[in-house]
Amino acid sequence: MNGKKLGFILLLVSMLAFSPAVQADRSAEEAAVAASQAWLSLGDGGNYSGSWEEAAEYFRTAVTVEQWQRSMRAFREPLGGVLSRKLKFKQYTNSLPGAPDGEYVVVQYETSFENKKSAIETITPMLDKDGTWRVSGYYIK
Repeated sequence: MNGKKLGFILLLVSMLAFSPAVQADRSAEEAAVAASQAWLSLGDGGNYSGSWEEAAEYFRTAVTVEQWQRSMRAFREPLGGVLSRKLKFKQYTNSLPGAPDGEYVVVQYETSFENKKSAIETITPMLDKDGTWRVSGYYIK
């Protein structure tokens, strides 16, 4: 590839990387990751009712606090404490299967628990009606 083509490609990539839409997506991803970390810390501490209260309205209308507590006791507690959690992936999107259109960020962490050394936690924060990023979904694999 000659120098002019390479220069043009690099210019195009840099223009796209700094476009307002890309910056907005990055800002949304950062806010959603921060929300997911705060929310996860509630569950890590066993505060399941607190994690339900801090979840998105969409989440709270789909699951009662009692159902959430039962689910977390059955599936999360047996894993034990968190040994490590590392951000693996984050992706902004406007739609998810089975969910209403909106603003979402799919966040994945590589997590090691006391009783499960290798797990993937998928957390899906959404921009709630009040403009706050809150968790709308959580899955451990």
